[in-house]
Amino acid sequence: MIRLGTRASALALAQSGHVAEALRGQGLEVELVHITTQGDTSAAAIQQLGGTGVFVNALRDALLAGEIDIAVHSYKDLPTAPAEGLTVAAVPTRLDARDVLCARDGLTLGELPGGSTVGTGAPRRMAQLRALGLDLDVVPVRGNVDTRLGKVGNGLDAVVLARAGLARLGRLGDVTETLDPLQVLPAPAQGALAVECRQDSDLVTALKALDDPDSRVTVDAERALLRALEAGCSAPVAAMAEVAEGDDGPEVFLRGLVAALDGSDTVRLSATGPTHDAAGVGERLAAELLDLGAAQLMSTTDGENA
Repeated sequence: MIRLGTRASALALAQSGHVAEALRGQGLEVELVHITTQGDTSAAAIQQLGGTGVFVNALRDALLAGEIDIAVHSYKDLPTAPAEGLTVAAVPTRLDARDVLCARDGLTLGELPGGSTVGTGAPRRMAQLRALGLDLDVVPVRGNVDTRLGKVGNGLDAVVLARAGLARLGRLGDVTETLDPLQVLPAPAQGALAVECRQDSDLVTALKALDDPDSRVTVDAERALLRALEAGCSAPVAAMAEVAEGDDGPEVFLRGLVAALDGSDTVRLSATGPTHDAAGVGERLAAELLDLGAAQLMSTTDGENA
């Protein structure tokens, strides 16, 4: 019996259930083990809880202690530094990484009247929404998907969420607009799952069957950029990579952005390179962003909860 560790939120269970079913399709027996993380027990902003890792540390501790055999994470929640003794054995096929607007009365972003209140938990989204110059009142909000959606028309005019999370919960009917990445670029690794186990686990080979090469490439590029910028989930950093056919074979196309939290300034660039050098593409793009002042933008913003 494979013990699959997961947070107990509806979204986490949907994600873990998808992985469990894939493993059962290989003839393996799987049971879900609920793990409570620090991020699940506090309404405080993420940076007040210690920043990156608050949704994954308890799962990783359980893996290393042998209490569970594998863990399923939202990849964007993982710290960029490797965890000693653990490996991300699979990155299943990634869902649409874009952000979406869920607004009252079916409104799109451009249709929201000036002064409308838009809720989001991510500094990245706050910064980019403010930079659009639409006279929106962008405010922090935390809670699970249902909690956030419940605030629309009840204190908020709209919320911005990840499309992938709504898709996994069967809630795409609440979407009033899928946001163009030229307006709001997603978080690094948004829409991707990470299936983690101990490096010495007998399950590494079985988990490899769940790995999608293109999804891993895009995540590697985006997270390499985040790592090179030395930024965490509380920094206004965005990235989105795609795999496309180039003149010399498959290429990764990566867009990256760093913004001031108040939306007053942004730096945005893109880069391409071979898929076998996805991390290198991310690192080079990060260096270019830093040359344009990205570090100064990050150092002068106060992160909200991601």
